Amino acid sequence: MLKNKIALVTGSTSGIGLGIARALAREGVHLMLHGLGEPVALEHMRQALAAEFGVTVRYHDADVSKAAEVARLLAETEQAFGALDILVNNAGIQFVAPVEDFPPERWTAIQDIVLNSSFHAIRAAVPGMKRRGWGRIINLVSAHGLVASPFKSAYVAAKHGQVGLTKSVALELAETAITCNAICPGYVRTPLVEGQIESQSKIHGLSRDRVIREVILAAQPTRRFVEVEEVAALTVFLCGESARSITGAAIPIDGGWTAR
Repeated sequence: MLKNKIALVTGSTSGIGLGIARALAREGVHLMLHGLGEPVALEHMRQALAAEFGVTVRYHDADVSKAAEVARLLAETEQAFGALDILVNNAGIQFVAPVEDFPPERWTAIQDIVLNSSFHAIRAAVPGMKRRGWGRIINLVSAHGLVASPFKSAYVAAKHGQVGLTKSVALELAETAITCNAICPGYVRTPLVEGQIESQSKIHGLSRDRVIREVILAAQPTRRFVEVEEVAALTVFLCGESARSITGAAIPIDGGWTAR
């Protein structure tokens, strides 16, 4: 059912976004990749994905912290492929500090890249989806869209905002064949998290295993990471026909974190 659909996945040159892009490509979806990276490596990634799955893959370097750049990304995706069927808002950044010390420019950057870019992308994508009579919008949120943690005021605020945006858009589009959902992962095993494990091990003088269990996964009852492939598989399911009645949902995939 997804073969020859067109997808844009923001923040898809590494981690969760790349895993989602690969899973969609495996289903025959043509891709617009987006994110940061060294040009030669990005071109190699683009070519490798296209060759492995037999789909068309393009790349865009838009700065999604800027509304005009998001609009350009969406417009050029539709121009390149003739359509945009699946929008996955995955781009994000993080910064941790007590609220009284939180740099205002960091707050603004997180809102722009996480929440505002999702709004601008959805706003640009919906008219085409309505014309074509089908669409899937998926916001990659976080367990922090459902619960809070200290020292992450900007990130938690932005992620809660994404959940609210998801619900509102879903209600607006409820009588169309366009769904809008949020996926809320707990800690996912990504290169970024692997780096955090090493740094926390040095800071606390703990073994790698103790850092994982007692620091990184302290809030996750299963005491194991969510794998990128699990998030990607849920994304593919939500894009499919079997999920046509799932809309406005904020779905945890968090090892029981938000069940507490």
